[in-house]
Amino acid sequence: MFNSKSSSESSKGNSGAGMPNHINSDTVIEGSIKAKGNLRIDGKLTGTLECQGRLVIGATGSVEGDIRCENAEIEGTIKADITVSELLSLKATAKVQGDIVTKKLAIEPGASFSGSCSMGGVIKDISSSNAGQRQEQRQEKTA
Repeated sequence: MFNSKSSSESSKGNSGAGMPNHINSDTVIEGSIKAKGNLRIDGKLTGTLECQGRLVIGATGSVEGDIRCENAEIEGTIKADITVSELLSLKATAKVQGDIVTKKLAIEPGASFSGSCSMGGVIKDISSSNAGQRQEQRQEKTA
């Protein structure tokens, strides 16, 4: 009624990664978050976070717990183990304490990182090698 998009276009625009979620700076969450789309946190989260899209932790944002996502840009404070399947970007204001597993890592001068880091195709290789082992085991059982 108020926009010129057809109903099929607007339903496409409301699904999945296209619609970002935002946790404001005055919000505190204790528990788990699972997001199918993009997520920006400017408040505080204590718990686990799974995001199938892009995660942004703003300069006032903080997370304590485990993080799993596709892409991440960190400007705030993190005390968590982080697993990012593509690109993790630590901005100059980022303070990260925890272990990182990612395909690609970018760290700006001024960012603080304390922990271990594993980079490369590790995340995808683990899942594909497990699938390959299962397929070999099935072939052995049928032979």
